[in-house]
Amino acid sequence: MTNLSENLTAAAKAHPDATALICGDRTLSYNEFDDAAARMATLLAELGVESGDRVGLMLPNTPAFAVIFYGIVRRGAIAVPMNPLLKAREIEFYLANTGATVLFAAPTFAEEAQLGAEKAATSCILVDDASLDSMLADVEPQPEATPRDDEDTAVILHTSGTTGKPKGAELTHRGLGRNAEVCVRTLFEASSDDVVMGCLPLFHVFGLTCGLNASVVACATLTLMPRFDPAEALEIIARDEVTIFQGVPTMYSALIAARLPTHDTSSLRTCASGGAALPAQVITDFEKAFDAMILEGYGLSETSPVACFNHPDRIRKAGSIGTPIEGVQMRIVDTDGNPVAVGDPGEIQVRGHNVMKGYWNLPDATTAAIDAEGWFSTGDVGTLDDDGYYTVIDRTKDMIIRGGFNVYPREIEEVIYEHPAVAAAAVIGIPHDSLGDEIGAAVTLKPGQSISEDDLRDYIKARVAAYKYPRKIWFLDALPTGATGKIQKRDITVPEEATS
Repeated sequence: MTNLSENLTAAAKAHPDATALICGDRTLSYNEFDDAAARMATLLAELGVESGDRVGLMLPNTPAFAVIFYGIVRRGAIAVPMNPLLKAREIEFYLANTGATVLFAAPTFAEEAQLGAEKAATSCILVDDASLDSMLADVEPQPEATPRDDEDTAVILHTSGTTGKPKGAELTHRGLGRNAEVCVRTLFEASSDDVVMGCLPLFHVFGLTCGLNASVVACATLTLMPRFDPAEALEIIARDEVTIFQGVPTMYSALIAARLPTHDTSSLRTCASGGAALPAQVITDFEKAFDAMILEGYGLSETSPVACFNHPDRIRKAGSIGTPIEGVQMRIVDTDGNPVAVGDPGEIQVRGHNVMKGYWNLPDATTAAIDAEGWFSTGDVGTLDDDGYYTVIDRTKDMIIRGGFNVYPREIEEVIYEHPAVAAAAVIGIPHDSLGDEIGAAVTLKPGQSISEDDLRDYIKARVAAYKYPRKIWFLDALPTGATGKIQKRDITVPEEATS
């Protein structure tokens, strides 16, 4: 029986004066962080929040998020992290879906937050770092964490909802706690001497587990960025002597483009990438420029998130997501759920301590996703090699079927990224009357670079089978991205000339 917040209390006892959080000019020691979270737990009690109640959290990456999150968990309530950029209609759904009694939201996004909360009959409290200090000043700390069972829900994280309405994944105290601990010990090899870059959104599972929770487990310093900007990130790396950087592929591409010879990034030791496939060329370019190792891994909201990673003490394979982390099993199965031969593509399934308890109030969806033996079906297509390394080929839903042939966008994107003029690319299917789907590619170029559609098409055509290369290519100033910087293919608009 362990409450996730006990990790923070343990860190405060072990390193009370060590810096836990940095955000601009503001810092919190571990003792101050733990004390504020304990006061937050009492404030929640005064607001009528009981064990098991849901509390919405719609804040950017500032100390207020961390304090309120750990206060919610210490109270024994369930945190419902939300993107501050959500609109009222989406906020209403998240709050109503979970029956959240209170929403803490940033004043910057007050209008949408208040409207969404009103429609969901949820109390809305606007808060930032300064106002939170005032709110907690005269509140007594809750002496101890409210007891929680290992399988009690600590967080409800809504999936992106690319197929229908978002579903709330129930992540447990044990699942989140052990996922963070395993990452600290076996992947990041982190300690109290480390400084972790907190530019991944804390309302997203990657930032929450690998950034906030892992930093607390390691008693490390987490330096927060409310909004990712590559030039600012490079300045923070130098200022705070960041040793561990965690990001999504677009962040690494942006850092490569923004880095100048005057930027001091010598403190960087280990970098982790997830959220989407990291092109092999980006790994090569980044490691050459920054002299720091990138570990690519894989996970989902439903897996707390980390399931598989390239480990620092093993061979790293570019393009591979590595091997399952400690305590986690993975396999590749066919459409009937039977394991496939080594090298053959199939759906990735995951089983272990990291798998969610289920989807909130959706028993049928839970049963469809997790079988009787505990295997969670990810919806991702992958392969397994002779060395036990996994590779994600693509999302099942992203696979393009052109004239009866399966085309996996990631394979084509890898080739496009190899062209020296290309900064980013996204390959998608375009409906076609006779072929079913035609292959299209939206591309952005590096500053000062140029190439024609025909020349890029010929470059790709020379490197992949005839049925795979994109017949339609168009250039954009920027590809649409989601909250974590992950390219959102569903938001790409296909130009009219590409559909003819």
